[in-house]
Amino acid sequence: MNPAIDYPGPHPVRFRGSPLSRWLLARMGWQVHFDGFPRLQGVAIVYPHTSNWDFLVMLLAKWAIGVPARFWGKDTLFRVPLLGAWMRWLGGIPLDRHSPRGAVGDMVARMADHRREGRLLWLGLSPEGTRRFTPGWRSGFYQVALGADVPLALILLDYSRKRVDATRFLRLSGDALADYARLAAACEGVHGLHPELASPVQPLSRTPSADTV
Repeated sequence: MNPAIDYPGPHPVRFRGSPLSRWLLARMGWQVHFDGFPRLQGVAIVYPHTSNWDFLVMLLAKWAIGVPARFWGKDTLFRVPLLGAWMRWLGGIPLDRHSPRGAVGDMVARMADHRREGRLLWLGLSPEGTRRFTPGWRSGFYQVALGADVPLALILLDYSRKRVDATRFLRLSGDALADYARLAAACEGVHGLHPELASPVQPLSRTPSADTV
C-alpha cells in the first residue's frame, strides 16, 4: 500500500476546474492527477520547491483542478494596495506572527470554525519555505494538520515526469519521526527542476515548533 494514502479514493470533495488551465498545462507537457479531497478541510504541501517556475505550474494546476486553496503570505505584502488585493484574489491569508495564539493557533481555530459551519478550507504550503536548499522542512504544516485533525495532502511536483500528483493523503499520528518517514517514502523518485536544491524530508528539529511556519 502507498505509504501516504490513509484516505483511499475516490474522494467526495470535487471541483469544476478551468479547461483553459488544463489546456495550457498540456501544452507545457504537464499532467495533473487528482481525484478529489477526502474532507472539506485540510492542509496541502507541495514538494519539492526548487525553482520560481514552481509557482506558475502550481497556480495553473490549482486552476485546472478548481480548488480554492488558500496560502500564507507575509502580512506586510497585504498592506500594499494593489499587491494585497492580488494576493487575496489568489487565495492569500496574511501571516500574523504577532497573534497571541500564533499563526498556527489562528489557523487551527479557523479550521475548526469551518468544520462546524461545513465550509471548505484547504491551506496550501511549501514545507521547505524557500526554493534554496535547507536541511529539513519547517513544521507549520505539521502543527496545523495535527492540531486541526485534518488530512495532509502531499502534492508532488515532479519535473522528471512533468506530473503534478495530488492523490496522496496522510493522517498524522503525532509521532513526527514516523510521519516524516512515511512522507519521505512517498517522495522517493520525485525530482524538482533543480534536484540538488530539494530539502531532505525530515524536520528541521526533532520536535516541530508551533511557531515555525
